[in-house]
Amino acid sequence: MQEVIFDALIDVLKLIPFLFVAFLLLEYIEHKMEKKNVKVLVNNRKFGPAIGGILGAFPQCGMGAMATRLFSSRVITLGTLIAIYLSTSDEMLPLFISSGVKIAVIIKIILIKVIIGIIIGYLIDLVYRKKKNYSNEIHDMCEDDECHCEKGIVHSSIHHTLNIAIYLLVTTLLINIIIYYVGEENISSFLSNSHGLSYLISSLIGLIPNCASSVIITELYLSNMLSLGGLLSGLLTGSGVGLLILFKTNKNLKENIMILITIYIVGVISGFLIDLIGISLW
Repeated sequence: MQEVIFDALIDVLKLIPFLFVAFLLLEYIEHKMEKKNVKVLVNNRKFGPAIGGILGAFPQCGMGAMATRLFSSRVITLGTLIAIYLSTSDEMLPLFISSGVKIAVIIKIILIKVIIGIIIGYLIDLVYRKKKNYSNEIHDMCEDDECHCEKGIVHSSIHHTLNIAIYLLVTTLLINIIIYYVGEENISSFLSNSHGLSYLISSLIGLIPNCASSVIITELYLSNMLSLGGLLSGLLTGSGVGLLILFKTNKNLKENIMILITIYIVGVISGFLIDLIGISLW
């Protein structure tokens, strides 16, 4: 057991420098693009799902939180919001980069999420034609933001890195302990024989409104304990704090629940179909 704990600590310490650099770069991009993102989304509602799906590919809580506030103010469409929720990658990207996953593989995963987000977004807007009182006013997007962006990108990057390091340490310890007591072969066998269950569980974990969900899902995939479909089931439903902010800012509870259920169903079905088709990234 001491070796299990020591190995987990070493693994996390090795990743911290790479995580910090990745977050620093992503924070810089996010802050530089934030105002442009708002203007683009507001002025192009017809192309909202496509634009949202692409912009949502940039990780961090900023885009999801911003989109949620825009939707709650009826600035963007429901399809655009869901496209952003489905395409956002959260902590998957820095974890993959710091773990040495090939760039081509990362790009393919992000593209799959973006394509699914765009398709579902347009379908939602096509079906959900009930007119909304849309507005062109943009409220202060930094108000009540939980990303600590007002203190600068370095402080925010350190904050994210430390949070991820803690989550990563806990997740790695749990995975190592499970493997130690249960056995890697037994776990792999269970997951390989319980595909339907893995999609349901993975999508459910993805709904946890913080970075822990994407850390858990990504770590399970990197440990070969989750299939590509299972990975995408969790990543598609992982919208960070977006859903949490939605229930706080959007007073239509029925609509919020519908959005939550829609995202979950899309995650489960998409993961199942991806494994059924047999898509390979390597």
